[in-house]
Amino acid sequence: MSIQEDTAPKARTERLPPLPPPDKVYKPTRKRFHLAFFLCFVAAPFTNLMRFDIPRQRFYFAGQELWISEFAIIFFALMFLMFVIAASAIIHGRIYCSYACPQMIFSEWSQGVERWAKRLAQQQLKAASARIKNLASRGLFYTVLLVASVFLAFVFTSYFVEPRDLLGRLLHFDLVTVGGITGAVVTVITFLDFTLVRQKFCTTVCPYGYIQGMLQDKHTLLVAYQDGVGETKDCIECKKCVRVCEMGIDIRQSPYQIECVHCGDCIDACEDILRKVGKPGLIHYAWGDAPKAAVKEAWYLRWGFRDAKRVVILLIMTFYLVGLALALSFRRPVLVEINPDRSTLFKVLEDGRAANLIRLKLANRTGRTSQVRLWVEGLPGADLALPANPVVLKPGEVYAGTVELRAPFVQDGQDVHHIRILAQAEGARKADAEELTFITPLKRN
Repeated sequence: MSIQEDTAPKARTERLPPLPPPDKVYKPTRKRFHLAFFLCFVAAPFTNLMRFDIPRQRFYFAGQELWISEFAIIFFALMFLMFVIAASAIIHGRIYCSYACPQMIFSEWSQGVERWAKRLAQQQLKAASARIKNLASRGLFYTVLLVASVFLAFVFTSYFVEPRDLLGRLLHFDLVTVGGITGAVVTVITFLDFTLVRQKFCTTVCPYGYIQGMLQDKHTLLVAYQDGVGETKDCIECKKCVRVCEMGIDIRQSPYQIECVHCGDCIDACEDILRKVGKPGLIHYAWGDAPKAAVKEAWYLRWGFRDAKRVVILLIMTFYLVGLALALSFRRPVLVEINPDRSTLFKVLEDGRAANLIRLKLANRTGRTSQVRLWVEGLPGADLALPANPVVLKPGEVYAGTVELRAPFVQDGQDVHHIRILAQAEGARKADAEELTFITPLKRN
């Protein structure tokens, strides 16, 4: 080989002008969703948006206090929520994991706190040794995490125990009752999760990622890396997509890695680097492993409804949502149960009136005091021997007992009279009616 060949100038690669920033940056949007879902997580048990009150055997949903006997409403509520999560997995992949899952939200937050503690220690202790800085940052990190663990354990336990009762136990350092012990155990687990487990939970314990592999198909949304081959590849091997990944994976290897939660951080990283050298990013959201669409698609395709299966899923979700709405609309805030007590057919009172025994149950299923007025139709002069009418019920209070239904003796040759007992709660549009029979002697003694 000649000297001229060795020293021949190499072809210069033309440097392209930088491209403008991308239209979408996913990480800020995702953090806003994190904040919104965190606030919902904290507010839900205190506003009765959704809460299981185990000691009182109540289920709170959308502000309604549901009793264990109201199985239809609980069924529709749980089925709707189940289909929401399943549908999000089928249509939008691991979007729930990256945008709404409390485990992911708190894990990323704890990592952010750890980085903040290290920066603060470096800034405030410039003259100290590396060991002192490390001890200070770890101490600050653990202190913040301990306070956060107590708070989140209180919120989580409030989903199953009445928050005011739980707060009293917390303030008195209750470690004897079930509620106090549960809060202490959850605090320890939360602290260990923040400091040791974090995203490892998603790849080792959580079944959702494994189920996702069975639910997804060729139209499921995922994060895909698409580049040429050989000399036509645009990837410059900066590996920023690997460094920013919270799960520690290389998205270029495969979009179907079980660790990938489709957060989009690698998309932002790739766009940020390649656009500076005049090239668009190589990572993007795609429906299945199909290439990124170059033209604007119809709205229903952009929302993920790309085949008949997804339309059927939407219809099923709509069915359960409508069923839940109807069940809630037909629900009676005050439960009224009236049944005859035939252990004694009738008895004659000292004043000559006849009396039948009636089993009465009134349950206030609202969060405010309510009054229930009762009266009798079909038998002149009949009344119920109640201590007070209307009956005043406090929130969640139940009135149950056997009362006398009294009526003047009627000499009409009949011993069975068909009547109606009506009960109307305060604010109710109509009264609850129960048809019964009133038994009297054929003639007065």
